[in-house]
Amino acid sequence: MTSDSLNRRRFALLAAAAVAAPALRAQGKLEKTKVSLAVGGKAGFYYLPLTISEQLGYFKAEGLDVEISDFAGGAKALQALMGNSADVVSGAYEHTINMQARNQFIRSFVLMGRAPQIAMGVSVKSLPNYQGLADLRGKKIGVTAPGSSTNMMANLLLSRAGVKASEVSYIGVGTSAGAITALRSGQIDAMSNIDPVMTMLEQKGDVRIISDTRTLKGTQEVFGGPMPAACLYTHAEFVKNNPNTCQALANAIVHGLKWLQTAGPSDIIKAVPESYLLGDRALSLASFAKVREAIALDGMLPDEGPRTALKALASFEPSVKPEKIDLAKTYTNEFARRAKDKFKA
Repeated sequence: MTSDSLNRRRFALLAAAAVAAPALRAQGKLEKTKVSLAVGGKAGFYYLPLTISEQLGYFKAEGLDVEISDFAGGAKALQALMGNSADVVSGAYEHTINMQARNQFIRSFVLMGRAPQIAMGVSVKSLPNYQGLADLRGKKIGVTAPGSSTNMMANLLLSRAGVKASEVSYIGVGTSAGAITALRSGQIDAMSNIDPVMTMLEQKGDVRIISDTRTLKGTQEVFGGPMPAACLYTHAEFVKNNPNTCQALANAIVHGLKWLQTAGPSDIIKAVPESYLLGDRALSLASFAKVREAIALDGMLPDEGPRTALKALASFEPSVKPEKIDLAKTYTNEFARRAKDKFKA
């Protein structure tokens, strides 16, 4: 090979490296490879994208070792973050607003749910003559955990009927078999919960659904706009100090969302642990069909979403003053945008 052709070859390799460099730099070295993640009720379809990304190895593909701790509800997962026993939470977006009202800054960086997927139902046995929300005064209402998004949804609905949160008793029942038992045994009179629990109770005739945000249409009716739901959130400082780790987490979730866009019910059954199906595959599949459109497509939080959430929270939460909340500090779409481009989601 002549010196000219050697030089030309060297130049071509250098040029190729220069083109590739920005892409390599964009991802960068992970600041943390081992990440502790807290979630409240992992078996619920609300967190299906998290389970899919975990089960299909998408976190590992991004160089992450994610240790997932499952709690009874979102409020408990949030406590783990605030107590520094978790790096990141898979939880409801509205916690970012609630915490800012208390001068604690946490930030969502990839969206998993574009509707809350929460349904509220009354026990057919306890309240056979139910007429309206006012009938729930003095009653026991099951939620995943007190302070969780299922609790917030119940508060919102009751406040519209003039019923104060102090006029009912909230009882944490989790998101799986225990929740079903609590309702059937009469421990609670009504329940605000997620799927597959709510579909199972509904199809067996145990509950009468009185409000439903498992569809985009139902969400619009309840909230008057798009209501962001499950997301990954963490301390604003963590996002600032660990951008490559946040990018890797967002990549894994968006990869899972992309897979879910074309997955069929049988694919879901193969991908999730058997215990998540609560002993009834057919009903679990019916649940998935109900919530499918509520799953985010590309990890991006819609522009109107934060405003909808703030308006909803401020309507029943006296500590949330809209004029004092800076919504731009509650989320970022920069990581989801890159992940969306990477996976063509």
